[in-house]
Amino acid sequence: MTIKQLVVDTGSEFTWVPRDDLTRIGVTVKKKDVPFAMANGVTITRDIGYVIVKTNGFETVDEVVFAQPGDMKLLGSRTLEGFGAVVDARKKRLVAAGPQLAA
Repeated sequence: MTIKQLVVDTGSEFTWVPRDDLTRIGVTVKKKDVPFAMANGVTITRDIGYVIVKTNGFETVDEVVFAQPGDMKLLGSRTLEGFGAVVDARKKRLVAAGPQLAA
C-alpha cells in the first residue's frame, strides 16, 4: 500500500499513519494506549504497530502510530534516522546522511 503524502516532522519522534491504512495492510497493534504529549500541551494516547517503511530508495523497520481522524500524517525523526537520511529543505526531499556512526 502506498501513502502518497506525509509531512516530514523532525520534531516528532514517531511516524503517524491513519489507522485505516495500517489496518488495511495487516499491521496489528503491538503497544496499546501509548501516551504522547502534543505541541499544545495535551496528552493523548494512541496505539503502535511495527512496519517496514519505504520511500525514494530508503527503507527501515520502525514503530508507527495508529493515527486517528484529525491527527496529522507524519514521517518522524526515528524513521529518518532508520533511513540514514536528512531533509534537504531547499529541494524538499530526503538525502542520504552519509556514513553511520560506529563506536
